[in-house]
Amino acid sequence: MSNYTVESTKVETIDGAKLHTRLFKPTEEGDVKDNLVVVLVHPFSILGGCQGLLKGIAVGLAGKGYKAVTFDMRGAGKSTGRASLTGFAEIKDVIAVCKWVCENLSSDRILLVGSSAGTCFDFV
Repeated sequence: MSNYTVESTKVETIDGAKLHTRLFKPTEEGDVKDNLVVVLVHPFSILGGCQGLLKGIAVGLAGKGYKAVTFDMRGAGKSTGRASLTGFAEIKDVIAVCKWVCENLSSDRILLVGSSAGTCFDFV
C-alpha cells in the first residue's frame, strides 16, 4: 500500500489553455508536515518536457509528508494549447498553477522547483 495519493485536475490559464495537473499528497491528511506545496516545473515542452519526468520527485515528496504538484505545460501531455519558442506562454502556465494552488489547497507557501528550462520559469 502506498503512502501517497494522486488527484488529477485541469487548470485553465488566463488565455484558455487547459493544463493537465496532478496533486501528490500523503494518504493521511494528518501526515502533512507543513502548509507548503511544492510546484514542480518540467523542462521545455517543445523539447519533449512533460510532468512525467518529475513523477519520482513528486512521489518522494508526498512520501515524506509534503504536497507536490506537477503539470503539463501547454502543448505537452494531455494539456491543450501550443508550446512556444520564447517561453512567454509557459509563464502563464506557471502562474495559473500557482494561483490554483493558492485558491484550492489552503497553502500559505509555494516552493517552485524547476528542471532544465523549467527552472527559468521559476524566476517569474
